[in-house]
Amino acid sequence: MNIKAVIFDLDGVIVSTDRYHYKAWKQIADQEGIEFNSSINHRLRGVSRRESLEIILERASRDYLEEEKQQLAEQKNEVYKGLLASLTADDLLPEVRGTLLTLRERKVKIAIGSSSKNAPLILDKIGLSSQFDAISDGNNISQSKPHPEVFLKAAEMLGVAPEDCLVVEDAEAGVEAALRAGMKAAAIGDARNSDKAHYKLLSIRELLRIR
Repeated sequence: MNIKAVIFDLDGVIVSTDRYHYKAWKQIADQEGIEFNSSINHRLRGVSRRESLEIILERASRDYLEEEKQQLAEQKNEVYKGLLASLTADDLLPEVRGTLLTLRERKVKIAIGSSSKNAPLILDKIGLSSQFDAISDGNNISQSKPHPEVFLKAAEMLGVAPEDCLVVEDAEAGVEAALRAGMKAAAIGDARNSDKAHYKLLSIRELLRIR
């Protein structure tokens, strides 16, 4: 395999903001009197804010108008962004910075492929805004994972064919999106339970062994 580009999911791969998402959605659910726990939160991994809200509202005792849904999604995002204020470079997951540097030394292009519209904010907070050749995120796509759009957009921005790209993902929806894009998929974290991933990583640095 000739890897010319590596596309990273952001949350759970580069940095972990799971606890912030959980707290923000929990606040919304509690406000609305809807059950919310870690099991439900797990279903939100890799999907868009709006789709996450729809999953949460499955347990609601009433139907919500479209305007109400928009307001709840916006409210969650404001709570989430407020929590991100404490995010720093110290929140980078282990071995990330060194791995990115090695890929750059090898002339491998690197990109972010995230459904989050907050990707630029997060990258700025952890000091990696200038480290990626391209950022494909919720601000320039219309379909969330497992739709392949976010990864195909990243490949297009990099000028690299999909078959020459490797995606690093921690969610099964992301692994599925990579496969639909015609790319190789390396699973880390929870995504290692997926039988569809081409590679399973115990640490981010292990991807450097893939050629």
